[in-house]
Amino acid sequence: MNTQNSIGSISVVGIGWLTTEAYGCIRTGRRRTFEPGEGAHALTKKGIFAHPFKNYGRLDTLSRMTAYAVSLALQDANIEYAPGRKQDIGIIGTSSQGSLQTDREFFEDYVSSGRTLSRGSLFIYTLPSSSLGESAIHFGLRGPLLYLRGAGGGLAAVLDGAADMIATGEAPLMLAGQAEPHDAFYCVLAQDADRDHEALCDLASGRRIAAANTDIPSLIHDFSLLAPGKA
Repeated sequence: MNTQNSIGSISVVGIGWLTTEAYGCIRTGRRRTFEPGEGAHALTKKGIFAHPFKNYGRLDTLSRMTAYAVSLALQDANIEYAPGRKQDIGIIGTSSQGSLQTDREFFEDYVSSGRTLSRGSLFIYTLPSSSLGESAIHFGLRGPLLYLRGAGGGLAAVLDGAADMIATGEAPLMLAGQAEPHDAFYCVLAQDADRDHEALCDLASGRRIAAANTDIPSLIHDFSLLAPGKA
């Protein structure tokens, strides 16, 4: 397989995002502003998930933010999901602090419990990949799963990793994004030859935007300029 040619044919076909003020989908132009006093916690009451999220109450903040953005990205790419339905879609993500917040909460709980035990509901989120795993379970993703963080990281590196997985045949579709405690941003990547998905932009254009922006609100702004009617 010529991976260079394969990577060149990959496009961004959907993007979901949320901040403290609003949430939406970029390709389809959907945008909703939170009412006063609302925030990401209100999304479960707004039908963001196609079916109830099992064990939603135990999810840590990063897992919830990831799930919200992934759901919106799938909607933007016109990809449906249902209980028990598995799909050849992978997910790769990053975060500026990984699972640090939950790690601290776990250790504080461990200390307050006399250094003998801590809550298992906290322990399962002390790995940064746990948030990706929760989304993979709920949305039926059976493709590769990877948390990526390191020097030169960020969304650009995540897009590169997702594109490599598509080019090498590990999955025909990949979710790639970034989640933080207060905002999140996820893309769906696919081969141009996949006629079931309309492209927002090619991978090269998406990567240039990702490399030029380090914060999620800026990513939302610049990618939104690519949406139909915004050029």
